Amino acid sequence: MAKKKAARDKIMATKTDEKGLVIVHTGKGKGKSTAAFGMIFRHIAHGRKCAVVQFIKGGMETGERDLIGRHFGELCEFYTMGEGFTWETQDKKRDIEMARAAWKKAKELIRDPDNKMVLLDEINIAMRYDYVPVEEVVEFLREEKPPMTHVVLTGRNAKDELIDLADLVTEMELVKHPFRSGVKAQIGVEW
Repeated sequence: MAKKKAARDKIMATKTDEKGLVIVHTGKGKGKSTAAFGMIFRHIAHGRKCAVVQFIKGGMETGERDLIGRHFGELCEFYTMGEGFTWETQDKKRDIEMARAAWKKAKELIRDPDNKMVLLDEINIAMRYDYVPVEEVVEFLREEKPPMTHVVLTGRNAKDELIDLADLVTEMELVKHPFRSGVKAQIGVEW
C-alpha cells in the first residue's frame, strides 16, 4: 500500500501542467447539473468570471438561475435558451432553432477569455437529438476553446466523440430515485 502511495505521489509531483479542462457529466443518475453548478459556485467564490447556458430548462424556474442572477450576476452570465424538455414542447423545428441559438451563445461565451468556466447545461440532450451536431461541438472545443477555459457539458447520453475529447468524464448512476415511487420533483432538490 505504501509503495502505491509513493508511486502516485511521484506521478502527482511531476504533473504540474495547468490547462482548461473539458468536463462531461453524463449518465442516468441525478446530480449532473448539480455537480456542474458546484464548480460554477467555486469559480464565483474565487472571484473568477464564468457563464452558464441552459439548453433545455427554459420552461421552468430553477433555484440556480434565481440565485446567480440575484446575487452573482456580475461574475456569472446566465442564459436560459431552451423552452423546456423536448418531450414537453412537441415542436422539433422550434427545439432545433433554440438549441442552435444556445450553441451560438455558448461559443461566444467560451471564446471570451474573461470567462474561466462555461457550463453548457443539458447540451448532451441537444446533441443526442442531433439539434446540435456533436462533430461541430467537438471541433469547436478542440480548435477554438481558449487554453485556460474550462467547459462543462452535462446531460444524459453523452456521445462517444465528446467522451473521447474530454479530460474528465463522470457518469452518474441511478440507484434509486423518488420519481419512480410517484414522488414529484422537489424544490431545492431537482430545481
